[in-house]
Amino acid sequence: MVDAEERLVWYVAYGSNMHAARLAWYIDGGCPPGGRRTYPGCRDRRPPSRSVPVSLPGGIYFAGESGAWTGGMAFYDPQLPGVAAARAYLVTLNQFTDIAAQEMYRPAGDAADLTPATGAAIDAAVADGRATLGPGRYETLVCPGHRAGAPMLTFTAPEPASAVRCRPPAPVYLGMIARGLHESHGWPAERIVGYLARRPGVADGWPPDAVAALVTEALAVG
Repeated sequence: MVDAEERLVWYVAYGSNMHAARLAWYIDGGCPPGGRRTYPGCRDRRPPSRSVPVSLPGGIYFAGESGAWTGGMAFYDPQLPGVAAARAYLVTLNQFTDIAAQEMYRPAGDAADLTPATGAAIDAAVADGRATLGPGRYETLVCPGHRAGAPMLTFTAPEPASAVRCRPPAPVYLGMIARGLHESHGWPAERIVGYLARRPGVADGWPPDAVAALVTEALAVG
């Protein structure tokens, strides 16, 4: 019988964590270049056992204020038209809980206490498609399906894009998402520009030529 904390789930990233090097800061701890936060990391610092590109029904939008990068943060809204590009990482329940705790800005010591609540929320999300870990950003858990027998899970804000004021993301953040799209989906720069330029928050605050210049620079850095 598998220990509950060793239960495998797919953490589905649709923002900067599509870039594997960015996710590594959540797992190993530390402060990424250009960031404003130092992460405690996961209790279990093994890398994800697998990662695969996935597509989710709906879309992403940018809103709020990022404490790590400034500018708007990416959120997933299943009600938006189209398809959201994402990357699924196979991790343990413990690792998923610790990643979630860092996204929620929970104190590092809260992670262990959050594991049973996360496990229960996962069960609820699998049953109903959606569950709540708390009232704040990234505290709404969404299960868009299963893959290889494990649930696919992501977290987002409780409000849809239509209920918030969208805000453009910071260049360093948008560039990291661009690198994640190229790394996970193999998209060329032109396709990445077309995808990002239409996202609410980017479309309102970034001219298409500025998105193109940023994506070109981001992919050149790698």
